[in-house]
Amino acid sequence: MTMKRTELDKRQGLQIANAQRRAGNPYVPAAHGADDRKARRERERAAGLVPFAVKLPKDLVVQLQARALAEGRDVDELTAELLRSTLTPG
Repeated sequence: MTMKRTELDKRQGLQIANAQRRAGNPYVPAAHGADDRKARRERERAAGLVPFAVKLPKDLVVQLQARALAEGRDVDELTAELLRSTLTPG
């Protein structure tokens, strides 16, 4: 059975994407992205982390991101540390 040109191109694209995924290319989305997110949420929950959305002024967010980048840390870690130091009595 012969295939249409578009079907051949589609299959070739899938083969390339699968080869890149197997090679560890981070820019190719995983086939089971939902499973990865679910596992990450479980790890975060086990570590005692709780999602907490908050709206901040843009200039403050830029400062947080710049400081986290300069210190080589995650924005979440930096924010937690700053909140702890501010909220700790003493």
